[in-house]
Amino acid sequence: MTDLVSLAVRDFSAALASDAPAPGGGSASAAAGAMGAALLGMVCRLTLGKEKYRDAWEELGRIASAMDRDRDTLLGLVDEDTRAYDAIVAARKLPKETPEEKTARKKAIDEATLLATTVPMQTAFFSMEAITIAPVVLEKGNPNCASDAYVAALLLSAAVNGALANVRINLPGVSDASVAEGFRNDAAQAAGKAAEAMEKVRALAKERDLTA
Repeated sequence: MTDLVSLAVRDFSAALASDAPAPGGGSASAAAGAMGAALLGMVCRLTLGKEKYRDAWEELGRIASAMDRDRDTLLGLVDEDTRAYDAIVAARKLPKETPEEKTARKKAIDEATLLATTVPMQTAFFSMEAITIAPVVLEKGNPNCASDAYVAALLLSAAVNGALANVRINLPGVSDASVAEGFRNDAAQAAGKAAEAMEKVRALAKERDLTA
């Protein structure tokens, strides 16, 4: 499989639009998260070096570096999500004629389902980590870039919620009930933190006439 992140935007969107089940919403969520983190980094860098914002340089410099790390991680998850789906498909195609084959097939499906749940959970986590920083960037960043910071938060909110939808749809296939419950708790926590951050962002955006 061609690495999705090496594709041109046009080709990536065409891959999403095709009749193949992957890449799908999980990869799209990771891509949205990467773009959101990238935009936050951009706003920070368009603030650094400008004397009137000197008091924010140190903090926004750290944030820019953190967003670079999150962006790289999320880009990796674009491909990991599709690979995880492919692993489920491959596991389901395993033979199941003998008891041994059935056992091996079930084990492979369980492992692939766990991976397909873990990957979007990671997407949600890193996107949530970025969106919790968005209010700081919107408040302290270059005001000429306020709309960019707002767009970043919108993308990150979509990334969190899209990734968590993929987590939840896979949970019925997670065979270990305690592991499934752990995913549910982590998903609820990530959703709550992202929603809280987005509420702060919307309030700041309204103050700047970016939204009605």
